[in-house]
Amino acid sequence: MGDFLEQIEKPNSETMHTDHVRAGNISDEVAIKVDHVSKIYKLYDRNRDRLKEALHIGKNIHCREHYALDDVNFEVYKGETVGIIGTNGSGKSTILKIITGVLSPSAGNLDINGRISALLELGAGFNMEFTGIENIYLNGTMLGFSEKEIDSKLESILEFADIGDFVYQKVKTYSSGMFVRLAFAVAINIDPEILIVDEALSVGDVFFQNKCYRKFEDFKKQGKTILFVSHDLGSISKYCDRVILLEKGHKIGEGEPKEIIDMYKKVLVGQLDRTADTNKSEQALSGSKWKDLMQLNPNVDAYGSGLAEFEDYCAYDNSGTVTNTIIKGDEFTVKVKVRFFETIQDPIFALSFKNMQGTEITGTNTMFEKITTGICEAGSEYIVTFTQNMSLQGGEYLISLGCVGYREGNFTVYHRLYDVFNLTVISSKNTTGFYDMNSTVIVTKV
Repeated sequence: MGDFLEQIEKPNSETMHTDHVRAGNISDEVAIKVDHVSKIYKLYDRNRDRLKEALHIGKNIHCREHYALDDVNFEVYKGETVGIIGTNGSGKSTILKIITGVLSPSAGNLDINGRISALLELGAGFNMEFTGIENIYLNGTMLGFSEKEIDSKLESILEFADIGDFVYQKVKTYSSGMFVRLAFAVAINIDPEILIVDEALSVGDVFFQNKCYRKFEDFKKQGKTILFVSHDLGSISKYCDRVILLEKGHKIGEGEPKEIIDMYKKVLVGQLDRTADTNKSEQALSGSKWKDLMQLNPNVDAYGSGLAEFEDYCAYDNSGTVTNTIIKGDEFTVKVKVRFFETIQDPIFALSFKNMQGTEITGTNTMFEKITTGICEAGSEYIVTFTQNMSLQGGEYLISLGCVGYREGNFTVYHRLYDVFNLTVISSKNTTGFYDMNSTVIVTKV
């Protein structure tokens, strides 16, 4: 590898940081300090305006400033696992790229105390014309390791990647799975003091994901510092000591995982301001349409006789917040409003859950629950609530609603909405199967 490494310009401490990074100017307890950091992009109405500004010519140049980040502050302490969450476009990836030196901030400063290994866009920095082995040495050298140091880590990298002799082939010949395995193996086994992860734990097959999570847990046990960005709120809840919430470039929350995840759920449905006090979530439910606060399936399968109709529906959590996201173990409610266009005797109201593969997992209805609904007259409206504890495993589920019954002796579907909205279950502890038995387990030494 010596001849190959001689072709690589080894980065020094100056090239590893932008001018805004003052490595070592923070206390020993702090690994990362983000100090009033902003990132501004100029948006031009016309391409020629961009060219004019680059060449410093012309006066009538029209552009708008877009703040990808606006005056963001936070610290990550050594040994902490800190999560960053937010909607698309909130600035999550931008802040990680600034921390890792991929981007320079427009304003503010950044302090780094420790060697960083980053899992941003897996394989970023790989040369497609190099073999897997050559890319291992390339990435290690870029992180400041000597050839001897990389030699000592090579066996663990190859064992983790587990791609066999393909490691001697050019990476452009790899399948996406092999590429991901090698990229993750290099980043995770390079022994960083600070690990930066951006959505990288959800890659590869289920067995490789399990291996990645075990390695992630090993890092935590070793007291490594981890900064973790993910849309998987279950992983955020399980692994993070503290969570930061970004929205449209601003930091709007920081604290315990459950507190910030609850805040994020309100952001997702535009209720953050509405739920400033306990009464306002109820006001949201009494507004014009509950379903307007939900993320709905645009291709819902709806059909029925037209004798009744679901006018409105939603799910809300134990704080009364309308949401598509429920914490495993919490109580939640699915609420529906049905209007009847003809008088119907004993209609049956139903709720069911499917997984993403279409398998019906569980469900109930007023007949199973031995609730007599009586005569629902034409023009009347009824509200039905299904309240229960969430015992399903963490994951995505599809909700279906039904209003059915017997009319003149024949089973009739008055209105049915298949897969009308999804529920995301956030879990910090998944067991085997579809639902959690909530077992109490006692181990006693005899």
